Amino acid sequence: MSFLSADSLINQKQWRFIDHSSLGPQFDAKQSFAIDDTLCASVGKGESPATARTWVHHQTIVLGIQDTKLPYLEEAVNFLKNMGYDVIVRNSGGLAVVLDHDVLNISLIFPESEKGIDINRGYDAMLDLIKEMLKEHGAVVEAREIVGSYCPGSYDLSINGKKFAGISQRRLRRGIAVQIYLCVAGSGEMRAELIRQFYQIGLRNEKTKFDFPTIVPETMSSLSDLLKIDLTVENLLFQLLTTLKQHSQQLIPSSLSFDEQLLFQQNAIRMNDRNDKAFLKKEK
Repeated sequence: MSFLSADSLINQKQWRFIDHSSLGPQFDAKQSFAIDDTLCASVGKGESPATARTWVHHQTIVLGIQDTKLPYLEEAVNFLKNMGYDVIVRNSGGLAVVLDHDVLNISLIFPESEKGIDINRGYDAMLDLIKEMLKEHGAVVEAREIVGSYCPGSYDLSINGKKFAGISQRRLRRGIAVQIYLCVAGSGEMRAELIRQFYQIGLRNEKTKFDFPTIVPETMSSLSDLLKIDLTVENLLFQLLTTLKQHSQQLIPSSLSFDEQLLFQQNAIRMNDRNDKAFLKKEK
């Protein structure tokens, strides 16, 4: 039984599906944000149906643009690198998040319709999807800000007050990418402790123009711990595919087209340039 409303964006005539979840440790997270920008263009122009893409990156910290304003950014980034993490800056808002092999990322890319899709409807689409994927476990998933978590926002997803996922959006070229990271397994507290130390080193108690979160590691967890079952990224992928199939007439496995690959190369250069500039040492 589905609990979705008839006008939920999860209900699509066609879903295109692209799986980048098993490309391994060499898959650079900068590429994922360039791919989603590429898909925004294709979907926005009507050259592609609504698209779901899954992606996994190993040992990566994804910073928001605001994080690059930390007064001691270089020292904080070096700390993360010494802990074995790659560090990148995404091309959208939000703050630092942890990605690893137990974190599944899902992007839903929709066309900006003539009536427009307001920002909350985009978030609600992802919330609908996750609730459908987890309904067999009887989980009560809430969407509200979890104070003390990393990258806090009004669409933090939690169970029993502990955050396991966060949602962001990017709007580009008449396409909308709604992105979520799902902490499937592993320790949410350990991930949060890493980000707590990152901010501690990056701030050194200095007052800044921007507000950065005070991380309380106990506010974060993983789905495996919260549901008290052994969940894997593969389990969640199966639930995702089942859900998309149930809410469309056709599910189309896919990869980037030739034209999309050309545009991706341009977007990848932009992402690399953005990161090069973000990590340049501040002039003394």
